[in-house]
Amino acid sequence: MKNNNPLLCNREGKEERMPEKENRPVSRFREMLRRKGLVPQTTRIFQGLIYEHYQKNPRALPWRKTRNPYRILVSELMLQQTQVERVLGKYNLFIRIFPGFSRLAKAPLIDLLKVWQGLGYNRRAIALQRIARTVMEEHAGRLPDSREDLLKLPGIGRYTASAMLTFIHNKPDVFIETNIRRVFIHFFFEGRENIADAEILPLIEKTLDAANPREWYYALMDYGVMLKKTGENPNRKSAHYQRQTPFHGSNRQLRGLILKTLIKDPGISKKRLAEKLNLAPEKIEENLSLLLKEGFLKKKGNWFSIN
Repeated sequence: MKNNNPLLCNREGKEERMPEKENRPVSRFREMLRRKGLVPQTTRIFQGLIYEHYQKNPRALPWRKTRNPYRILVSELMLQQTQVERVLGKYNLFIRIFPGFSRLAKAPLIDLLKVWQGLGYNRRAIALQRIARTVMEEHAGRLPDSREDLLKLPGIGRYTASAMLTFIHNKPDVFIETNIRRVFIHFFFEGRENIADAEILPLIEKTLDAANPREWYYALMDYGVMLKKTGENPNRKSAHYQRQTPFHGSNRQLRGLILKTLIKDPGISKKRLAEKLNLAPEKIEENLSLLLKEGFLKKKGNWFSIN
């Protein structure tokens, strides 16, 4: 008989594949959860399992070694929709070339895009520079520390604002991202499908280590990374799960190629650009228009260049 309580999910469906030594404690936790629900005792056990893995397997990420608001902001925007491994290859270089809000705010866009190449989703680079300019012009060079002011900055949504408050100031807040979602689906929704974030967020709030939220979220994220590597991805059971659209041949790839070409060859006509990329002029036209609208390019006569 199926249990409708999301905290006490049934055993239908396949068990996630995990290391055997870890599978048994997780199974015992689930059994206790079925019997008692999410009470202080089960919360402590859950936290213990997460922290035990974290203490043995912490990821050595450079943005975790700093409390500098600028550096943490850079990492958060870089990590949006981008794998940690790719960010690791750019983060230190970016910080070295643009060490703070002032330098980034003044940088020519072409210099910023040169460093950003390889991370994709170039709009984040523009958003980051716009944040730097806003911080310099409206906040005396200091990143605001209130949710309300953070949410007014370009490219910052609810998750990023909450993450910034937690990772910079160690303030307890409730937020969800892909690794955190994976952990809660694995522990609390055994046998379930189509799980909404609205069901997960109350559990995140109830199990939050309010005394040390920064380390707790680090631990959750690292456990989620382990789950993805060792078994079937629990996020496939999320109501919000979407397969990423193919990058090859997409307009996103083409816009990246256009920017890459213009970085190497500033000032080029649409016709010459189409020849260089071996693409139909109408395909180039569509993406040039979008890049102009987004603020990446400027046009003078028939010539295009980085803004």
